[in-house]
Amino acid sequence: MTGSDVRYSPLIDRIHSDGADGWEVHAKAMAAVARGEEAIVLSVGDPDFDTPAPIVEHAVVALRAGDTHYSNIPGREHVRAAVAETMAAQTGLDLSSRNVIISAGTQGALLGASLCLLGAGDEVISLDPMYLTYEATLCVGGATMVRIGQPASTGFRPDVAAIGAAITKRTRAIAITTPNNPTGVVMTRGELDGIAALAMAHNLWVIADEVYGGLVFDGEHVSIASLPGMAERTVTVSSLSKSHAMTGWRIGWAVGPETLIDHMDALQLNVNYGVPGFIQEAAREALLTCDAESEAMRTTYRRRRDLAVDILSAAPGLSVLVPEAGMYVLADVSSLADSSRAFANDLFDATNVSVLDAGAFGEAAQGWVRIGFMTSDEELAEGCRRIVNFVNGL
Repeated sequence: MTGSDVRYSPLIDRIHSDGADGWEVHAKAMAAVARGEEAIVLSVGDPDFDTPAPIVEHAVVALRAGDTHYSNIPGREHVRAAVAETMAAQTGLDLSSRNVIISAGTQGALLGASLCLLGAGDEVISLDPMYLTYEATLCVGGATMVRIGQPASTGFRPDVAAIGAAITKRTRAIAITTPNNPTGVVMTRGELDGIAALAMAHNLWVIADEVYGGLVFDGEHVSIASLPGMAERTVTVSSLSKSHAMTGWRIGWAVGPETLIDHMDALQLNVNYGVPGFIQEAAREALLTCDAESEAMRTTYRRRRDLAVDILSAAPGLSVLVPEAGMYVLADVSSLADSSRAFANDLFDATNVSVLDAGAFGEAAQGWVRIGFMTSDEELAEGCRRIVNFVNGL
C-alpha cells in the first residue's frame, strides 16, 4: 500500500533536503560493510571512540536506580545549570538554568529555535557551505533561506559585506556555524564582530551552531553571544555528540534569552516531552568531570588531521584545505573529475574508500570532497594512500 491517493501536508515539501543525495556513496560503503566486504569509511561524522566509561556508568547507575520516568520537559534543573555554568565559563556571560533548554541533540535544539523564531514570509541568511539538514530545519516553518557563499578562493571564510547586502525587510535571522562543517573554518573575532554589528543594526536574531567548539586545533573559538549586545539576540545550539563521542545519546541544548527558552519549552511539550532523565544525568557527568577524556579525543583528531593532510598533499592536482577544527579535511578534486560526486563514486568503485561529496553542503563546495578522520590512524593512512594512488592513476 503506497497511500498515493491520500493527501499530505504542504510541510512535506519543506522537510526533504536536496543534499540527501550526497550520502549516496556513504550508503554504498555501509551496505558493503554489512555484507562483510572490506571498505574504508571516511564519509561519516560519527566518532570512532566509545563514550567515556564514567559517562556510561553514570547512566547505568541512574537506570538501576529507577530513573525511567518522565523528566522535566525543558531539562532537569541541575543539568541545565551545568550547561549554563559551562558556557558562562567559556563566554563570561551571566547565565542561569533559565537560559538553557535540554533537547534531543543539536538537531532538536536547532529545530526548536527555528520554529520559535522563523515563520512564513521570513528570510534567514545562512552561510554556504553548511550542514546538509540546515535548509529543511531552518525553513520548516515556512521561512526562506538566503544562501551566502563562503568561496573556496578565500578559504571558505565568511564575507560580512555580502551578508549585509543580502539583508532585506523580511530578514529575521542570520545562521552561522563555527567551527564549520564541512570546512573546519573557525570564525575570527573580527568576522564575528562584523556579523554582530549587522544583527544589531537590523534587529536580527543570530542562530549559532557551535557543536564543534570543543574540537578547535588552530586559533580560538569565540561564541558570538559573548560579544557586546549579542546575548539578548543569540541562540546558541550545541551538544556533547562530537566533543565526548555521544552521538547516539541524542542530547544537546540551546542557550538563549529566557523568553525564547520558555517558548521552546512550550514547543518541546508537544514534540518529545523532554529528554530521558538517565541520559541527562550522563550528560551532566560529561560536563562536570570528563574534560580530560574530551581533550584526549581532540588531541587524537589533531594528530589524524596532520596525518591525512601530510599523505594527501603528495597527490598531484589534489589541493587540501587544512581544517582549523573538527573531524574532516576538504580536498579540491575539480581538476580531476567532472564533478565531486562523480569523483566520490569512482573512488569508491576503484578503491573501496568512501568520501563525501562536499557539494552536497552547498554550491560553494562544489568540486570538493569531505574526508573524515573518525577511524584508526592505520586505517586513515591506508585510506589516504588509496586516494593518492587513485589520483595518480587518473
